[in-house]
Amino acid sequence: MSSFFINNVLLFPYHAVLSMRHFMYDKGLFKSFSFEVPVIAVGNVSAGGTGKTPHAEYLVRKLSQEKRVAVVSRGYGRTSRGQRVVNVYDKSLDVGDEPLQIKKKFPSVSVIVDADRVRAINDLLALPEDERPQVIVMDDALQHRRVVPGKSILLIDYSNPPFEDNLLPFGTLRDLPSRVSSADVVVVTKCPPEISPDMSLWWRSRLSLEERQHLLFTGLVYKEPLPVFEEGDRRYVYSNYASMITGIANPTSLDYHLSSNYRMITRLRFKDHHRFTSGDVSVINRMALKSPEAVIFTTEKDAQRFSGLQSLSNEVKKRLFYLPVEVSVLYGDPLNMF
Repeated sequence: MSSFFINNVLLFPYHAVLSMRHFMYDKGLFKSFSFEVPVIAVGNVSAGGTGKTPHAEYLVRKLSQEKRVAVVSRGYGRTSRGQRVVNVYDKSLDVGDEPLQIKKKFPSVSVIVDADRVRAINDLLALPEDERPQVIVMDDALQHRRVVPGKSILLIDYSNPPFEDNLLPFGTLRDLPSRVSSADVVVVTKCPPEISPDMSLWWRSRLSLEERQHLLFTGLVYKEPLPVFEEGDRRYVYSNYASMITGIANPTSLDYHLSSNYRMITRLRFKDHHRFTSGDVSVINRMALKSPEAVIFTTEKDAQRFSGLQSLSNEVKKRLFYLPVEVSVLYGDPLNMF
């Protein structure tokens, strides 16, 4: 394993560090934990953009029809520490935008944020029997090897497959492509509407999937726009003009959807989980003044952070809407996800 020095600090290549970590877990040098309830881990090998949260919501939506479901997440981007039980009145800074989004969509589902997933699951299982979850969904958890899931679901963006990508910082991969082989279910996300059997065979071959591994293809379905603020005026939704503000890894799908229905005036794109500053708010307020007829759209995840920005102008608040998104299974048996 090659290494090098910078400022007298010994550094190892990123792929070597990942390989070493996987080797230690595989050889039992780090302790892993299994649990008495089914745990479904959802994640990816690339840095965002695969639709983890909509797919976690898909699982919650289906499973909660028959089971008590809980969601465990690290709460990426939050400023708080330790464990937090998420409620619908929390702020995204305290619990993270994705866990807050899930809790608001499924108020009766227990959502816990904790960097220590083992502790979070143990605390859930310590609840009284009539509150104890019967299945747990772990969001963004494929790199969290301390928990042994009952089923692991790996998501891959149709437009950015791992066999055409590179490890960070030269690409978007945050884990070795070989991690695909450890997943029980591989889901190719954000697909075009038509998926043929031949295309499924091609993907299975390129990903080198084993017979035991299930392969599914999904798309995103955008629902009716909803206002971010109470001041929201739905008449703006029927405008011919729109602006878009996003702070997600890959807003291409939303951009394409909006462009087919509106003449796009302005696109403000920020990094994933961006924490909006007073300077950002000033830019957004000025943007609204320049295009007084345009409706302003953002993502459902961004809406969690926007809702806490009181310094937005009334002009923005009455025109700012988000588009809820749901997963649609295009090809493959969705029961394999369970």
